[in-house]
Amino acid sequence: MFSIIVVPPPTTEDERNRTQRRLAPGERLTFGRSAHDNDLPIAHDGVSRRAGEITAQGAFWILSNLSREQTYVVENPEGAGEHVKVAPGRLDAPIPFEFSRIVLPAAGDLLTLEVWAPRHDYLSGTGGLDGATTAPAFSVDRSKRYFAVLAALCEPRLRGAPHAPLPTVDQVAERLRPIWPAASRTAVQWNIDYLAVKLRLKPGPESADTGPRLNGKKESLVSLALRFDLVREDDLVVLAAPSGRVTR
Repeated sequence: MFSIIVVPPPTTEDERNRTQRRLAPGERLTFGRSAHDNDLPIAHDGVSRRAGEITAQGAFWILSNLSREQTYVVENPEGAGEHVKVAPGRLDAPIPFEFSRIVLPAAGDLLTLEVWAPRHDYLSGTGGLDGATTAPAFSVDRSKRYFAVLAALCEPRLRGAPHAPLPTVDQVAERLRPIWPAASRTAVQWNIDYLAVKLRLKPGPESADTGPRLNGKKESLVSLALRFDLVREDDLVVLAAPSGRVTR
């Protein structure tokens, strides 16, 4: 069973039809400038003859940087800036991202290899220990207005633009009016403040100091929501449900 998919850098000859390489657990793929010594040749003078090696490890993969001078950066395109740096000569660096982009500095160019780790392993069975159930880390009700506000804030980055600027309060209000006709700037700000308290980003109003500026609060909320999957792409349906409207 394949667990890792590698997509080579685009070239002028094969820009749209890049051949994927699939690796089963334990298999390795070397890449570099030399066409004779690598499984995946990269024809660029700025790439080391033997630049690196990708090894599939079940549900994740590891990267070895075989170059002498270049640091490689592995980005999480879905994680709003998350990345791992792999120093020259570093072996077997574990990469935790399901979708990754290896960025190779190459004589003024930045070449990219895309790596997918689509395999997910889970516990089998439903048995558990006796006793009280574990309290949820975050309690959110997806039918409430505050969740629609959070979904609208997260929407640009969930739509495939991990570094997209967050919508303004006015833009959020406009986005929500089809499901919440009375949405206003004041109401949206109130829900953002409520979320900051509910998700424990700041203390309640009885003990709170002067809080951060609104944009900093929005950034913290979106970062938390995306990091812990409080809002997923399929949750964005709450922004376009024609038959239902969010409740207070």
